Amino acid sequence: MARTITVKGIGKASAKPDQVVLHITLESRDMNYQAAVGNSADQLEKLGKSLTGIGFEKDSVKTTYFNVRTDYTQVRDEKGMFQNVFSGYVVSHALKLAFDFDPGRLSETLGTVAGSLADPQLSIEFTVKDPAAINGEMLRSATVNAKSKAETLCAASGVKMGELLSIDYSWGDRALRSNTRFDMAEESMPMMAMGKSIDIAPEDIEVTDTATFVWEIL
Repeated sequence: MARTITVKGIGKASAKPDQVVLHITLESRDMNYQAAVGNSADQLEKLGKSLTGIGFEKDSVKTTYFNVRTDYTQVRDEKGMFQNVFSGYVVSHALKLAFDFDPGRLSETLGTVAGSLADPQLSIEFTVKDPAAINGEMLRSATVNAKSKAETLCAASGVKMGELLSIDYSWGDRALRSNTRFDMAEESMPMMAMGKSIDIAPEDIEVTDTATFVWEIL
């Protein structure tokens, strides 16, 4: 039976965020279905025109979620019992806008969104445009780490490493985003619409993962 050594390599990599992903949620409510859907469409059109006005392409805003639901409120009747009473249709439209990170561009975009919508729901993440680059760096790091461990173990044991027999790595999607949180209260939206600049430097994105390597022992 062939003798082997199995080592788990730990890979690490980091990168500066170079992309902003702005998540926008539009919500429309009305007792009439057609009116609720129509109001949502009007909101989207108004947002689109505002963004093209500052240089974004017409199809820059992407839909990530769309839902129409019925809403009810609990009302107590004359017998003191609670009854569900229809209170309207609610249309939720989640959108995503990605663009190159630049503090000035971010401020301009937030101001435009705040100025075109009433009480916009926003969340912001900082990420990278090319995830393959940082993932590749991390895997190279894992390979170097594993080989160094194997060489050290073999040298300490008085044996020689042979050929690499196998590599086991679980490929999967991972969220490549900065840990920097960007929260904004609704009260601050009017200031954004006035074009107040934001000077922000998000944390580097850091990723780590493992891969298992098997070498023969001569």
